[in-house]
Amino acid sequence: MGTSHIYPGAYSLNAYITIDGCSDAIEFYKKAFGATEKGRLLMPDGKIGHAEIDIEGTLLMMADENADWGTKGPLSLGGNPMSFGLYVKDADAAFQKAIDAGGTSVMAVDDMFYGDRVGQVMDPFGFKWMIATHKEDMSYEEMQRRFDKMLCE
Repeated sequence: MGTSHIYPGAYSLNAYITIDGCSDAIEFYKKAFGATEKGRLLMPDGKIGHAEIDIEGTLLMMADENADWGTKGPLSLGGNPMSFGLYVKDADAAFQKAIDAGGTSVMAVDDMFYGDRVGQVMDPFGFKWMIATHKEDMSYEEMQRRFDKMLCE
């Protein structure tokens, strides 16, 4: 059986939120909603660069605010605290279709360290869409290794 075009545990469309205090939010979601933490990738300063939780069988992805990446949570001023993650069979074709429909390229489609092929499009309404095709399964340890390498380049 080959690797699916959708990341394990994800759906075709997934929420990805930015939070000031992501670690505290994860603990709250565990308490409030019975969330299960699937994993997290830490930045060199200890903040969360990426985390995943499962709530009632639904994947929710999140990260701490990061000024270098231009991300802010809803309690901060400015910015959009949310991105949609859409898994498709062909990220390149879906990205181009979104551009053709009136979206604006935020990031060209490329292979990412975490095993997905991803491009980012801003729709005309101010929402960012990360359009992805999953290509490679790996452990969080391998993702962290690749994440660390990417941050040092």
